[in-house]
Amino acid sequence: MNSNASSNNGHEPTISDVADRAGVSIRTVSRVLNNSPRVSDDTRERIEQAISALNFRPSLRARALAKGRSFLIGIVHNDRNALVLDTVQRGVGREATRRGYEVICHSTPLEEEGAIEDVLAFARRSRIDGLIVLPPVSGIIGLPQALQAEQVAAVALSAVPIDGYGSVILSREADAAGAVADYLVALGHRRIAMVTGPQSMISAIERRRGFIEALDRNGVALLHQIEGDYSLASGVAAAEQLLSLSPLPTAIFAANDIMAAGVLKVASERRIAVPSPLSVVGFDGSLVAELLTPALTTVARPFGEMAEIATHQLIDLVEGLPLPQVAPPPLRLVIAQSTTAALGRRFISAEPEAH
Repeated sequence: MNSNASSNNGHEPTISDVADRAGVSIRTVSRVLNNSPRVSDDTRERIEQAISALNFRPSLRARALAKGRSFLIGIVHNDRNALVLDTVQRGVGREATRRGYEVICHSTPLEEEGAIEDVLAFARRSRIDGLIVLPPVSGIIGLPQALQAEQVAAVALSAVPIDGYGSVILSREADAAGAVADYLVALGHRRIAMVTGPQSMISAIERRRGFIEALDRNGVALLHQIEGDYSLASGVAAAEQLLSLSPLPTAIFAANDIMAAGVLKVASERRIAVPSPLSVVGFDGSLVAELLTPALTTVARPFGEMAEIATHQLIDLVEGLPLPQVAPPPLRLVIAQSTTAALGRRFISAEPEAH
């Protein structure tokens, strides 16, 4: 009797159904599912036809038992920006699904002692095959070596190279922040201030470094800088100080879009028009930049693409495949309505690109 999804009383087809349809044993079907060479071509073809006809998909547990793997990959993070994290998770999920893996996510509390042990405990109890480590967790000193000792395959996203991971997907944030500085100078701005990210984080350090170095190359000194923590509240607090300076800065670069939103909020409350006399630039290219009024000029980071590349490389590591050389996707300066030429100046150069 033919077995299919509709004639099996509505239940999902099983390996037994495939065996019945193909006229073979369950063990023979299992061999085909595990790519064993101990099956004739004719038998393999019958089983594959049965699998296709029944739309049979082996369970995650069955594949895990057969392969000695869990087919689970983990993401560890400490990202307060839900919009950024959502984009990363979607990118990981797309590639993981394509390769037959599931994804689980874990937030690691950086502020507490034992962050490395927290990551290792997650890896042990979840029995993951590999780990994608997002910044700032990826920058924890000693973490890649600890993961190596536990034999956990790991791929990191980072603004700088880090030794010890199976692969690192680079986000060249210093270069991108430098492109922001070049752009503002080209617009004629000379009184330029910055709201940095927390200087305990590699990404914040790199954005600050790239911005200030580019200003120096252009012969412009940074007017003032205030350290934030990537939150809206810290952007508001920094803007309260910067917009109390006399004379006012003509441009403010905030190291992420959320803090830039805080700058725009304070400017609006003080009736300081944006983009003139005040231009504002953010960083991340998140949905926030599009929702603000005026729309925010920002550096777009291709989180989804970076996450897909990281997932592809992680699964290649897990499966013992050679890692292809992949160029990191470029960051891009997206010009919107929150920037314009400084008063009394004219735009003197084409917009620079963030590399």
